[in-house]
Amino acid sequence: MIEKKAQTEGMMSGFKHFQLADSIIEQIKHRGYTEPTSIQQECIPLLMQGHDLLGIAQTGTGKTAAFSLHMIDKFIKNKIDLNPKSSRALILAPTRELASQIFESIEYYATGTNLKITVAYGGIKKQDQVDALKSGLDILVATPGRLLDLVLSDEIKFSQLEIFILDEADSMMDLGFSKTVEKIIQKLPINRQTLLFSATMPNEIEQLSKEIQRDPRRVEISSNSETANAVTQSICLLAKSNKMLLLLSILENTDYKSVLIFCKTKIGSDIVAQNLLEAEIQALSFHSNKHQRERERVLQEFKDSNIRVLVATDVAARGIDIEDINLVINFNLPDDPRNYIHRVGRTARAGRKGEAISFVVENDVELINSIQESIQQKIPINSNKKFHKEFSLVIKKPKVKNKTKKGKKKK
Repeated sequence: MIEKKAQTEGMMSGFKHFQLADSIIEQIKHRGYTEPTSIQQECIPLLMQGHDLLGIAQTGTGKTAAFSLHMIDKFIKNKIDLNPKSSRALILAPTRELASQIFESIEYYATGTNLKITVAYGGIKKQDQVDALKSGLDILVATPGRLLDLVLSDEIKFSQLEIFILDEADSMMDLGFSKTVEKIIQKLPINRQTLLFSATMPNEIEQLSKEIQRDPRRVEISSNSETANAVTQSICLLAKSNKMLLLLSILENTDYKSVLIFCKTKIGSDIVAQNLLEAEIQALSFHSNKHQRERERVLQEFKDSNIRVLVATDVAARGIDIEDINLVINFNLPDDPRNYIHRVGRTARAGRKGEAISFVVENDVELINSIQESIQQKIPINSNKKFHKEFSLVIKKPKVKNKTKKGKKKK
């Protein structure tokens, strides 16, 4: 027991090396984190030196703490009188779920600091968000649509803005927020620290970095293949008509206590959840057709283990941060190969083990090839599963891409 305590204290010294405020270190310790992740190790010193940062990192790598710990520490040690309707930091996230997740994380690390923090997104009444802004904030987490609404109604000012963070930038662009983000950025002061995080680096994000950042330091931590390697993956070949039968067979294993299932459509997720309920398996569906409060309730039920299975569309791929999920099932493969890595990244979090099973029918051959090329590895076929069907699956050898070195400075 003494040896374990000494080991934990030794690992905690990794966070203490950043010379963060004692209250932050205490919250990190309470959360059970022992040493910084790679992105935290790389980013925090650069941020403390005041650099702009371009971070290429997959979901589940700890990037929220990477940018929030520095920010909270800075605001604790350098308090100012807040102007009405102002905010010292602005964090933009593409979805309500991700914005809420970031807010909860920051609020936790800032416990006992008296920093003023709030989150703003659509789907709920705006007045509470407006009221929170009236006396000024230290940190505002928001989605683009609601923030632009607040800007246009003159409910927020950026005269005191010091830090601007654009999280999941590639997802932001994919969801069609590019023009909204551009309008918001035009309102921000030029003299600011800008952090841009993205899971992938398409040309659009490269160009955005050039436009909004000043000599940013580039940190690329985890490639698609490295993230996927943290999860035990497998493919099940089967007839489309046997998908539900295979799903029920898998869920007979009671070791799978927290299961996230991805479907292609909202109706499909409702149908799967209903079939599971009829089989006396506690399940709820989660998608964008549900009212925001209902989505929050469903997520909380899942987090509290009141339900065993959550059936979702890709709206959840980057918006769920639950450490205990031990199985992800792709009932339908994603149309975009990039979403595969975000789906399977919902498991094997915080050092835990996780498994991902993908259902593949004959029409999915092109999709599964694209996914394997994206993650640069071949996913093994599990022919021992019930309802296995032999069919011709010509899987191409994944192409190996050159990796960018960590800490490479953007030219």
